[in-house]
Amino acid sequence: MSKAELSRMKQPLVPLATLIGRELRNGKTEKPFVKYGQAGLAKKGEDYFLIKTDCHRVPGDSSTSFSVFAILDGHNGISAAIFAKENIINNVMSAIPQGVSREEWLQALPRALVVAFVKTDMEFQKKGETSGTTATFVIIDGWTVTVASVGDSRCILDTQGGVVSLLTVDHRLEENVEERERVTASGGEVGRLNVFGGNEVGPLRCWPGGLCLSRSIGDTDAGEYIVPIPHFKQVKLSNAGGRLIIASDGIWDTLSSDMAAKSCRGVPAELAAKLVVKEALRSRGLKDDTTCLVVDIIPSDYPVLPMPATPRKKHNVLSSLLFGKKSQNLANKGTNKLSAVGVVEELFEEGSAMLTERLGNNVPSDTNSGIHRCAVCLADQPSGDGLSVNNDHFITPVSKPWEGPFLCTNCQKKKDAMGRKKVLKSEQQQYSYLVLNFSSIVNICIIFPWQCEQCLVLHLDGECHKRV
Repeated sequence: MSKAELSRMKQPLVPLATLIGRELRNGKTEKPFVKYGQAGLAKKGEDYFLIKTDCHRVPGDSSTSFSVFAILDGHNGISAAIFAKENIINNVMSAIPQGVSREEWLQALPRALVVAFVKTDMEFQKKGETSGTTATFVIIDGWTVTVASVGDSRCILDTQGGVVSLLTVDHRLEENVEERERVTASGGEVGRLNVFGGNEVGPLRCWPGGLCLSRSIGDTDAGEYIVPIPHFKQVKLSNAGGRLIIASDGIWDTLSSDMAAKSCRGVPAELAAKLVVKEALRSRGLKDDTTCLVVDIIPSDYPVLPMPATPRKKHNVLSSLLFGKKSQNLANKGTNKLSAVGVVEELFEEGSAMLTERLGNNVPSDTNSGIHRCAVCLADQPSGDGLSVNNDHFITPVSKPWEGPFLCTNCQKKKDAMGRKKVLKSEQQQYSYLVLNFSSIVNICIIFPWQCEQCLVLHLDGECHKRV
């Protein structure tokens, strides 16, 4: 992901209530059409996708409909991809209270998606399987697009005027400096695969496990540094609509965001998805599973998504007059509406991998009865059976006043595992310093809790300090 692509996403945030209020005052309440296309070719058969256009916030009420599109790129097997495909949306819906308004529902999505990803990951790991998957989930409700993702399956937005925006962040250790720093700060190791002769090959990976991603669902054997907490972004489209391209890394390893968008402009979504896949294959052949979804969010008075204005080699006089007049009228008509043609307003974005930060503190609980609801699995349990998400104590729960979201014992494990590694690393370094000073006097090698292959001593900084 280039810095130029990232910079396009840094726009001023606009409160959702403000946008919806403007929308109602301007009479713009009609929903856009959603048209889509899918294409792909399999190399290993581990890519999966989800298309659901008949979801409802309120069961049976067609006026509360929304659409869901997802790409899941599995690795080390297909179990995690299939499990995530079948469970994430249900976990999202169960995390949002029933009977809320559309505005409240959209505002609840950031937290609900975090809960859904974490819960899905925990439920899958109970199965004892070791496969993993990326997950890029897109929820479209009217003109609002919400994207949550872990891994390196990407979603881009192409709007009128040819402006391409990234709605996801790649969680590849090779490219994402912040994720590398997070993993190493938590006690993990980041490095390339060592081959015979000491040569390093391939992309940067997290050890133990050797996964080149820092976030995923599943990957039970990859260690606690690989987290399922998604990057989240929510945007509001203008009345001109836009096109989403959601694809696995088989596309993005070959095509940049701009190249993918340009390869399919001006054609219906069904054909557009095939053109993106064709362009990717033309560049380097079939090296990996390649799956692409193209979703057009089209104003109700447009039969197809308009193609961005580009210079034409030849002009028909009559056609130019007709299309020129139509474009001018549309431009004048849209000046008094919510947003200008081609403008995307960012509502919310958050990418932290810390569960404490993502769940927030505004979680209702029945403190009088002593019963709290786990913020992830939603199970009601006595407060003594779990911990506050803000409790930093490991091993033994400490009785303390209610602070923020409550996590049951099982849901606390992922957060504790990361926190434990940080504490152990700091304490071990201090202890090593004291012990090594002592060993320099008595000329002995102290056995640490973990063992080095050469001197039977483990040192968290990777260096052996045995005195001879």
